Amino acid sequence: MTINNIQDEIIEEFSQFDDWMDKYSLLLDYGNQLAEFPQEAKTDQNLIDGCQSKVWFTAKMENQKVIYQGDSDALLVKGIVALLIRVLSGHTPKEIVEADLYFIDKINLKEHLSPTRSNGLVAMLKQMKLYASVLLEKTNA
Repeated sequence: MTINNIQDEIIEEFSQFDDWMDKYSLLLDYGNQLAEFPQEAKTDQNLIDGCQSKVWFTAKMENQKVIYQGDSDALLVKGIVALLIRVLSGHTPKEIVEADLYFIDKINLKEHLSPTRSNGLVAMLKQMKLYASVLLEKTNA
């Protein structure tokens, strides 16, 4: 499944709800389904700068694809982490670096987050693309 296919799937899931409380509930469900993040990976090195909550991300290459893991100490943010991992994990570094993540605007996610949470979302995306960029350079070296 391509990044755009996954984004379209998420847009469809969110479009089933009119009320943002229901959409927040969907985000919480995503967070509850997030894979366990290793306690030993909760280091300052994996902490995302610019987030109000504590957010950790790791990235590794498996079979030419980037595999992300993440976690947060805030339930709603953990749902956002799960959403981003769902969209980007399992794709090549090039696909991730070049991805246009239009789903965020289509589901109006930024508009329904506080300014600090919205800044955190941007910081998470920036870090995930940075990881992919570094892994792309390594594979092209």
